[in-house]
Amino acid sequence: MALNNPAFDNPAFKEQRPGLTPPAAPGMQTASAQHAGVDVASQAQLEGMYAAPAAGARETSRMTVEDTVVKTLGLFAILLAGAVVGWVWTLSPVTRDNPAPTMMPWIIGALGGFVLAMVVTFTSRKKVRPGLIFGYAAFEGLFVGGISAYFEFIWQGIVMQATLATLAVVGVTLALFASGKVRASAKATKIFMIAMLGYLVFSLLNVGLMLFGVFPSGMMFGLHSQTVAGIPLGLIIGVLVVIMAAYSLVLDFDNIQRGVRNGAPRQYGWVGAFGIMVTVVWLYVEILRIIAILRGNN
Repeated sequence: MALNNPAFDNPAFKEQRPGLTPPAAPGMQTASAQHAGVDVASQAQLEGMYAAPAAGARETSRMTVEDTVVKTLGLFAILLAGAVVGWVWTLSPVTRDNPAPTMMPWIIGALGGFVLAMVVTFTSRKKVRPGLIFGYAAFEGLFVGGISAYFEFIWQGIVMQATLATLAVVGVTLALFASGKVRASAKATKIFMIAMLGYLVFSLLNVGLMLFGVFPSGMMFGLHSQTVAGIPLGLIIGVLVVIMAAYSLVLDFDNIQRGVRNGAPRQYGWVGAFGIMVTVVWLYVEILRIIAILRGNN
């Protein structure tokens, strides 16, 4: 059985064979769990290997790496535009009399992005709808801009740090994959899936505990704020999650490569771009949390 990123859960990608009020961490945890959930939502549907669909008379163009890269850049352009709106909206209420940013862009973006991500994940196998993927990018931009502005308001410089770290992880992962030194394997993917499901359960449990007020107000990240041998649990888990997100990128790249090799229709380039965007946003949010935990006492 092939295990792949759910963004590629369609026949085209199956290889042929014969001082401030602390940030509302539950919202961040929920968004993080949502992104992790999108990465595992439809894995159970994979029951075997499928051949790439043949192109019809109206669809003779094929998926290419170059075209997928262009589509990916286009989606990130939409995300950045949405992020600008989310950033400005978040900080707009901040005045001398009201020194608190709003969380509305963060919440609206997370909810809208999650709903569209699930719709795209479960419908792309039958039909690729670029409009839904555009909408996802816009909502994710609103979420990323909102959460970034909120955290930047508390810890100046954190957004630049998280962005550079995210770009570094993506760049290194891409370089290793392109050089052939890192490849997806069935055994590693099974371990990845188990770890993802475990992390999803942990995140949802943490959200529930925080919503019910189990932790004191000073523990803004819930279980992540607990310490093990003097080290915040969030740092330990965060490093593991970053590794998981990096491997998820490897799966994204591998599935795009399969789609190109199998001659998948060009429209599936949008699915490849969508998968990369889901993973990169998840990676950024996790790194943002790690840095926030490190700087929590500043």
